[in-house]
Amino acid sequence: MSMVASVIEKESTITVVNPQDGSFVGEVYSANEADAQRAIAIAVAAAGIAKKLPAHVRMSVLNQVADALFQQKELFAQMIAREGIKTINEARKEAIRCVDTLRISAEEARRLTGETIAFDQAPGSENKFGYYKRLPLGVVVAITPFNDPLNLVAHKIGPAIAAGNTVILMPHSETPLVAKMLIELFAKTELPEGVLQLVTGRGEIIGDVLVSDPRVNMVSFTGGSSVGNKILAQTGLKKVAMELGSNCPAVILADADIEHALDATVSGAFWAAGQNCLHVQRIYIQDELYAQFSQAFVKRAQTILMGDKLQEDTEMGPMINEKAALKVEFLVNDALSKGATLLCGGNRKGAFYQATVLADVSNDCLIAKEEVFGPVTLLYRFDDIEEAIAMANDVDYGLQAGVFTRDLDLAFKVADSLECGGVMINESSDYRIDAMPFGGVKGSGLGREGVMSTIHEMTAAKTYCFNLRK
Repeated sequence: MSMVASVIEKESTITVVNPQDGSFVGEVYSANEADAQRAIAIAVAAAGIAKKLPAHVRMSVLNQVADALFQQKELFAQMIAREGIKTINEARKEAIRCVDTLRISAEEARRLTGETIAFDQAPGSENKFGYYKRLPLGVVVAITPFNDPLNLVAHKIGPAIAAGNTVILMPHSETPLVAKMLIELFAKTELPEGVLQLVTGRGEIIGDVLVSDPRVNMVSFTGGSSVGNKILAQTGLKKVAMELGSNCPAVILADADIEHALDATVSGAFWAAGQNCLHVQRIYIQDELYAQFSQAFVKRAQTILMGDKLQEDTEMGPMINEKAALKVEFLVNDALSKGATLLCGGNRKGAFYQATVLADVSNDCLIAKEEVFGPVTLLYRFDDIEEAIAMANDVDYGLQAGVFTRDLDLAFKVADSLECGGVMINESSDYRIDAMPFGGVKGSGLGREGVMSTIHEMTAAKTYCFNLRK
């Protein structure tokens, strides 16, 4: 199997460090523009082979990798934790989810079917018969983020292979090592050379080449909105799927199960130190519950144990780097300077930022409108449900939301009114399974992920019509 990033050269490497202490974790080759061009040429040459690869072979490859990953799940979890932001327990959950994502991809490879078409519904077409089937697009470029460096890789390369595409993976330059480990598992299967390639490097050097080349048929990107908009300006006429983050709300109604709502929202607020597109950033609490809920939420936030990611009892690790922590610090200080109340947290030490809760945050604060991508949650109170819906929708994001209530009628009303790609009833926005459609509206992106949905994004319907002479 061809892997552009298979050789480490000292004069052109990326050094990967542990964000909590700057210690050395590993190195990968830093590809240049010529490497990116070569990867595209290899993918184009292999596209015909990938398209003809039988479903049983694609399924076998994906299941072999899933089985191998399951056997090595602790090794992969250790790497996720060392090079990235997750505690060891968070990393273990990601490794298991990745196994599931690959197995679902294998199953969906057998379901890549079309339908017959009733051509005789149109007058004059009584003798026509036909069908459509879904065919691979060709060359897919997959660009993945640092916050889920294993499972989000699987969410792109698993469906791409299942659908019969070739795929060029460019993982985030801060967390490329676990992605490389996964690609090495594929290299041990019967997947033909060139169908899957890994290109590690700086986005500003190779990203433009990969996304703008007309030989690339699709770009699948997960990351920030500024980079996403730059990609959109470069792609030209090709398919694009993007997940660009959010500013997710939770709505707590007066009849909610308060203990359950606290469990769900605290976890959703501080999982992976808030560096998660599904992070619970805003919580709207009905007046009757506000005092009780806010006090309990703050108390729980204050007890979150932050520290060494590899310690079993650590609940929250660092930001991906000190620059990211400084950004969170700036957003919090901006809110405080405009009248916000600090209920807990608000302190930074290097790349670590405390679990932080703010109240009285006005709409002119950046943190009210933007994605914080850190361990900060804002509490608001409301009286009328229409007020809560209006506030929840008043951002240029719409990925997922949570609603907590025992009232079925209210649940439907709020869920239907929220402008987002998914509403979790009696769960926080941070809930997701790998088989469900996943994506947002407004500034949260384009298209849908989730294995089956991704496969549909990475294929195109082709129609066949037969004029039957009788």
